[in-house]
Amino acid sequence: MLSLRSLFRLRTLFAVLSISSLVAFGATTVASASPKLPGSYYISLGDSYAEGYQPGFTDNSETLSGFANQVASESLAHNKKLLLENFGCGGATTNSILNTVGCPAPAENAPQYPNTTQAQAALNFIAKHKKLIGLVTISIGGNDFDGCATSPLSCVQAAMPTMESNILKLSAKLRAAVGWKVPIIAITYPDVIAADWLTGTAGQAQAALSQQAFETLINPTLEAAYAPAKIRFVDVTTATGSLTPFTSTTTLAPFGTVPVAVAQVCTLTWICAKGDIHPQPAGYTLIAKLVTAQYFKLLKSDPPNA
Repeated sequence: MLSLRSLFRLRTLFAVLSISSLVAFGATTVASASPKLPGSYYISLGDSYAEGYQPGFTDNSETLSGFANQVASESLAHNKKLLLENFGCGGATTNSILNTVGCPAPAENAPQYPNTTQAQAALNFIAKHKKLIGLVTISIGGNDFDGCATSPLSCVQAAMPTMESNILKLSAKLRAAVGWKVPIIAITYPDVIAADWLTGTAGQAQAALSQQAFETLINPTLEAAYAPAKIRFVDVTTATGSLTPFTSTTTLAPFGTVPVAVAQVCTLTWICAKGDIHPQPAGYTLIAKLVTAQYFKLLKSDPPNA
């Protein structure tokens, strides 16, 4: 028969073991809990505008000043943390984004996808982070009509059906992947052909035709292609002053009196300084502010799932 002292020792031992088990269980529970993502993912898709390319760099560090990086920074300033995953690829078209494997020159700190297409790489990422996607932006289509400088209307018109068809496919895939609550924003481009106005009479005729192409063909086609997937269209062409009538003038060194549309495109892109179609930092900042404004507007009108 156990003595009272032996019984007391057994009870003390059971109590210690029980407390130890509870502590161990609690520690295991805490250790196995998944860490909470300090924000949501922002997927940038498209061409060199999405990537953030600027001329004159020997590496791709300039892409850190692109509009996608600035959108992430601007959102943080508004207490909304977006973690950028930039799939943008220089030279991408609406066809290559869907069908070409890999990207030879990705943005700085960007995901690599050597064995799949840009669109599929983004869709794979979204599938792995289904409830953590906060924003998707798209900049695509410019390279579809990039070779249309000499015959803006007929060449652009010929390119529109394929561009529209591809964007409809891409948009549908993205919307199905993220659901209807996640904001998706698509941009268009400044009309860099406006700079041809500086070359004389023939260039001025080309500039006028290019302005007409953006106003009547390019932007309406882009906006219509994005609409079925509830993708908000941001008209960068208008916002950069590219559609301002050429009769409205200002002064710009060293050219003197020029149309406002020409002055704006020279200031916001590298087209006049380096013959390059990509935005200067100020141009990317303008695009970023346009996108950020639309993003927060969409959050207020149709907040995403928690």
